[in-house]
Amino acid sequence: MTHHIASAPRHPWIDHLFSAKAARSGGIVRRAVCDVEREVGRERFFVEVQSRGFHVMEWGDQFIILCSKSRPQLHI
Repeated sequence: MTHHIASAPRHPWIDHLFSAKAARSGGIVRRAVCDVEREVGRERFFVEVQSRGFHVMEWGDQFIILCSKSRPQLHI
């Protein structure tokens, strides 16, 4: 499924999230699921993460955003 929100106006919450030092330096940022849903909604959030080439996973009541364009590896 392709999402097209590229024409959506900038959102201060999204700008704030991705301007965090961890996001800018390729680190990890986390946000509460309820905050994402309240501020921008899941669909917009996922599109914004994907448009930056980042990865996200939902863990309990948190979204964990891996702010690196490299492919994550799982080591067990």
